[in-house]
Amino acid sequence: MNLKQRLGAPPLLLAPGVYDALSALVAEQAGFEALYLSGASIAYTRLGRPDVGLVTATEVAETLSRIAGRVRVPLIVDADTGFGNAVNTQRTVRDFERAGAAMIQLEDQTFPKRCGHLDGKAVIPVQEMCGKLRAALDARRSDATLILARTDALALEGLDATLERAERYLACGVDALFIEALRSPEQMDAACARFASRVPLLANMVEGGKTPLQSAAELEARGFRIAIFPGGTARAVAHTLAGYCASLKATGSTAAWRDHMLDFDGLNALIEAPALLAHARRYEDPS
Repeated sequence: MNLKQRLGAPPLLLAPGVYDALSALVAEQAGFEALYLSGASIAYTRLGRPDVGLVTATEVAETLSRIAGRVRVPLIVDADTGFGNAVNTQRTVRDFERAGAAMIQLEDQTFPKRCGHLDGKAVIPVQEMCGKLRAALDARRSDATLILARTDALALEGLDATLERAERYLACGVDALFIEALRSPEQMDAACARFASRVPLLANMVEGGKTPLQSAAELEARGFRIAIFPGGTARAVAHTLAGYCASLKATGSTAAWRDHMLDFDGLNALIEAPALLAHARRYEDPS
């Protein structure tokens, strides 16, 4: 079953954020049906920087390719603004599709963009975004590669105008919609009332962000069909790593953390080292 088929059936698709092959492998082994490659998490982990448009299309494509080479579940990929105009967007879509994306997310912010839950965003005209979306749809090789249109207009234009933007984007032929930073259950319900019966709607759950944090079951009951927790993985890892480093610095040992970490054999089991070594032995010279 591909991602398009999966979105046509319940239950809601829950996708955790990942940022490299290891985080993706752990998430796949936990049983998730799809993963979300967050541009913000790439900025956090590869650059140690905030999500303010510093990550390049090449960096995302390289990360995506490594993840797609390690896991089998569908990957939803944050393509920011397409990294330029309509022609740039076409190149981004081709590169990301070739690298393994099952769904490519494009947003209507100006470039450079910033995290959807930061203040100070700006958006491009509706007509320009529609051109980029049509370009993206024309660029994909397969209609099984889905295009997700995101609008960040709520903080700037209000709910009614934002829903009208989403309506225009849907008319372009996109496969799913993402109305970013809805600020209340009432706004979430308004978006679902307008679109949920016609197209998959994505809910973005950001710990400490502008949208009320809700469970997958709550979001499904409202009408959403995709839920992402894009930065939670990086935040959990950063929190754990801060505690580990503080303990190691204070005690000079990892003994206090032995019950909170994998040992050598445990990590090798997770990354399937024994199976890889056994596979390699098949090609050893029998003589």
